Amino acid sequence: MDKLIKANLYRSESISVSGKLVERYNKCLVKLGFSETKLKKFTIDGVGWSPEIAEEKGAPFYLNNGEANTHAIIITPKQKGLPVYNPFHSFDAALMKVVFKKHEKSINDITRDSAICVDFDQKIDAFYEPLDILRYKDITIRFHLIDNLNKAKEEQLKLVEIFNHENNFIDEDIHQQLLKSAKKYGDLRERNLHLEELVFTTDSFFTKAFGGVYLLRNFISPILIFEDKNAYKEAINDTTFDVMMFHISQTELIAQLKDHVIIECNLSEEVTTKRYERIKKFIFSEFLKETQHPIKEILNDKMLFKSYLNKIDINSRKKVMSVERYMDKKTINKDIKIKDIIDEEFYFSLHKPHSSLRANHQDLIWHLLVNIAPKDVLFLYWYDKEQFYEVYKNLEDSTQDWVIETICNNF
Repeated sequence: MDKLIKANLYRSESISVSGKLVERYNKCLVKLGFSETKLKKFTIDGVGWSPEIAEEKGAPFYLNNGEANTHAIIITPKQKGLPVYNPFHSFDAALMKVVFKKHEKSINDITRDSAICVDFDQKIDAFYEPLDILRYKDITIRFHLIDNLNKAKEEQLKLVEIFNHENNFIDEDIHQQLLKSAKKYGDLRERNLHLEELVFTTDSFFTKAFGGVYLLRNFISPILIFEDKNAYKEAINDTTFDVMMFHISQTELIAQLKDHVIIECNLSEEVTTKRYERIKKFIFSEFLKETQHPIKEILNDKMLFKSYLNKIDINSRKKVMSVERYMDKKTINKDIKIKDIIDEEFYFSLHKPHSSLRANHQDLIWHLLVNIAPKDVLFLYWYDKEQFYEVYKNLEDSTQDWVIETICNNF
């Protein structure tokens, strides 16, 4: 990952945590029911998730109490607008946006010397079966301060009220209580420590529960798309709900999504785009072995591209050029079928969210599409960074250079 880090493509917007902030972070972990970290320095993202702590604990989602109960930790206002690098739900960043939009001023005040534990409560104590995902609707966002700072303020205000009553200002015991509170918490009288609960209503989304599930609402019946085969097999045996279900690898999924006006693909348009060229080059790179030239040069140089295209076996060559071969043949024979010429995964990778979808739904469908056919390295990086990192680390060294260059040239 060193090359990605150098190019600012690997969790580059994380915040470094050390000193007193580590102590506050640990208090949040304990308050949420988790064990403290032994690390003295680490980084966090928008929800307070740390890749270093995840590695230390051997738990990618160490801020979860089971798959149904997710949390966030806020220890600095600098978390506002930060990416969520390993989201459990596709709406995690939206949740934090709501939190900061409503409570930014209070968060600035509280995190001067405290920290906030955030509980995302969808009123499900635990998941038992895959179709429990359908119960997601309204999420109540609740806030808890470490050291019970809000209660300390209430007690401090009561002491001040007692102090101001009649002749209590001469009571040394009250003096001592006020001084003790002030030394421990500071003057809390004017501090804004109240964070009212918020409600976030879910729509279509992706969750990593049950091995990864997409829930698409707003159709004749909900559509569930599973990444895990065992969860899918369990779900299709449940007849409780009227819902369409697919495994992400099923060929008919793409056709169903097109029938429901969720995705579209106009090959005549797609073949003229930079995206098409990106996908074709990446697919070509998968067939290049033991080359005399660096793969990056082969992909970027038209002459070398043609040279190596003619060096790979005929079946591989047909896959790389399958879209253009289909377009050529289509001008001669209108009845020719896509499936007879174009490589399936290549064809799937050229689909995009339907233009009629709202922006947030388009983002979700891009996330789905880049996982159905992870051939567009740029969109994979944009819409599913964790999956991108997994693909990237298995690439040949020069192919990695091409991928980095491709991404950097599109910012």
